Amino acid sequence: MPKLSKDNEKKLDELAGLLTRSKGTAAMTGAGASVESGIPDFRGKGGLWSRYDPEEYATIFAFQEDPKKVWKMLAELIVTVEAADPNPGHIALAQLESMGMLEGIITQNVDGLHQRAGSKNVFEYHGNCRSLKCDKCFKRYTDVHMYKKQSPPLCSCGAPLRPDVVLFDEQIPGAVQREAKELASRCELMLVIGTSAVVVPAAYLPYMTKANNGKLIEINTEGTALTQDADISIFGESGTILPALLKIIKSRVDI
Repeated sequence: MPKLSKDNEKKLDELAGLLTRSKGTAAMTGAGASVESGIPDFRGKGGLWSRYDPEEYATIFAFQEDPKKVWKMLAELIVTVEAADPNPGHIALAQLESMGMLEGIITQNVDGLHQRAGSKNVFEYHGNCRSLKCDKCFKRYTDVHMYKKQSPPLCSCGAPLRPDVVLFDEQIPGAVQREAKELASRCELMLVIGTSAVVVPAAYLPYMTKANNGKLIEINTEGTALTQDADISIFGESGTILPALLKIIKSRVDI
C-alpha cells in the first residue's frame, strides 16, 4: 500500500474518531471510486465521452431517435463494466458496513462494484448495467448480452431494449431519490468519495447532510467544488485512503 502523507495520516486519525462516534454514516460515491478498477471517468482521458458525444449517444432522445447508433456506446459500457473488479476502496466500504459503521452507499456509478464487494445497502442513483429494460411495456431482462445477437436487442413487444441506467434528460427514479434524500438528511457523517459533486440532483445530497448539522468528509484525488464546504478533505486514491481508514478503525474497536 502506498505510504500516506503526514497530513493524510492526521486527517484519517481524526476521521476514524468521527466514524466510531457517529450514530449514522453514509457514503456517496462517483466515477473516481471505480477508476482504480479500470473504469475510466466518463469525462476524463480515455472515458466514454472522449469518444462519444453524450448529446449524440447518451440522452433519452438520442436513444429514441436511433437506438442502433446509441447501442454502439452502450455495448462498450457493458464490456468495460463487466471487465472490472471491485478495488480495495469498494471492499473497505463493504467491511465498514458489515461492522455497523456505514449505513448505506448512494452511488452515481452504474457498475455494481459496491454490491460485488459485499455492500448490501446501495442506492443506485443512476441505475445499473445488470439488466435491460423496455420503455414501452416495462419488462426487464437479466441477459445483458442480448445485443450480441441483435442490435438493438428487442423486447418481446418489439420495442428496443436498453440497460437499466438513467440517461441524460431522464428523471432519477422517484423511490431512489426519496431513499437517498432520507439517508443524506438524517446521517451525522457523509463520506463523499470519487466525485466532484456538481452533477445535479445528486450534488444536492451532501448539502442536505450539512443542513442537518452533519459533517462532510471529502475523499478525492484533488480539490473540487465541495472542498470549501467539507469539514475534512483527504486527497488521494480511495483504494489507498479507505483501507488505511479501515485499518485505523480496526485497531481501535473489538471486531
